Amino acid sequence: MKYLLWLLKAAIFFTLFAFALNNQQDATVHFFFGTTWTASLVLVVLAAFVLGLIVGVLGMVPRWWKHRAAARDAQAAAQTQQAQASSSAKEATDASGSPASSSPVIVPSDLHGI
Repeated sequence: MKYLLWLLKAAIFFTLFAFALNNQQDATVHFFFGTTWTASLVLVVLAAFVLGLIVGVLGMVPRWWKHRAAARDAQAAAQTQQAQASSSAKEATDASGSPASSSPVIVPSDLHGI
């Protein structure tokens, strides 16, 4: 399996390398107000790809922050519930030392179906 992955990576690399060799012509990109950029076609394609990645990641950052905050709050709530459950279990023990009842403990990995 390890060799198969390396073979796949090599095939992708050589395909992209052949693409770069076949597209060495100059391309002119026309921006607003008469601004132009002349570069190799493969650089123009690479720049467009990188800009697309940056825009995509920046678009996802607020949602990632929101989910991280929600996960942090859920974990804090689970730890609070676990602490309350363990303190109530200690109070519920009778004089003989046997627990009166057992309450379920929520494990943080069980939250949100994860």
